[in-house]
Amino acid sequence: MNENFINTWVSNVELGRTRNKRAFIAARIQQGYKPFDKTRPLAQAIMKGWKLRSPADSLVISTDLDVMGRLPVNERISPYNGPKGYLLFLQESLAEKRPGLPEPAREPPSSDWNTFLETAVESGAIANDSLSVVLTREHPEQEVLSIFRAAGQGYQDYTVVEIDTTVFKNGGVLTITISVGNTESPGSFDLYDGNTALPREGPPDGALTSAWDVPPGTKGTIEYPFQQGKVFRLGATGSWLSEKGKINGFLAEFSVEPTPEKGDKK
Repeated sequence: MNENFINTWVSNVELGRTRNKRAFIAARIQQGYKPFDKTRPLAQAIMKGWKLRSPADSLVISTDLDVMGRLPVNERISPYNGPKGYLLFLQESLAEKRPGLPEPAREPPSSDWNTFLETAVESGAIANDSLSVVLTREHPEQEVLSIFRAAGQGYQDYTVVEIDTTVFKNGGVLTITISVGNTESPGSFDLYDGNTALPREGPPDGALTSAWDVPPGTKGTIEYPFQQGKVFRLGATGSWLSEKGKINGFLAEFSVEPTPEKGDKK
């Protein structure tokens, strides 16, 4: 097996498949646990391979992330029962016979993820206010996990993250990589000077730079060069293309590439 497969397992709880464990995961996040990024292509392939109402599935996934075979735990009957049956399942998967397919697979549980996000915010496991990061030379990378809401066409309902770069006296380049969750709402992200009043209505004309309409399950990037360290604010909101009230999650990764100071080695 080791010559043809990379053998691993993923907990149903980690991917939100087990609904009654959402509160457990929310509590773990509060204790510092970093949730599994379900926007990753491999995670998406696993979730697409699930069989509806099956408590566990054995999946064979190609290097191109195509589901080649599925064996639900409750269906290990002839000819796939026992060690020889499992070997047959693996052999047929490699031979592209697609055992267990093409029965309808379960689509990624966007509604479950949406409910999980709401539960996590309500429990305090994911903060939705007083978000901030401080970037320093010792810790030039930080991240924030939260949600955004759509306010409707022409409006912003910002989730605000304060970004402190004041230690970088000679400036640098601020990079923000934003992973948007897999529910139906795209996200729009605007970077502001820390002293700018964030608009709740109309175009965000005061923004320094933006990443708009980032689709679910994808990433957007903001890069902003600055001459002197200061405080910025990132506003995250639902895209104007989204229905009012829709929410989604986002993971924002912040980093600074500082301008070299005099005496720094190149």
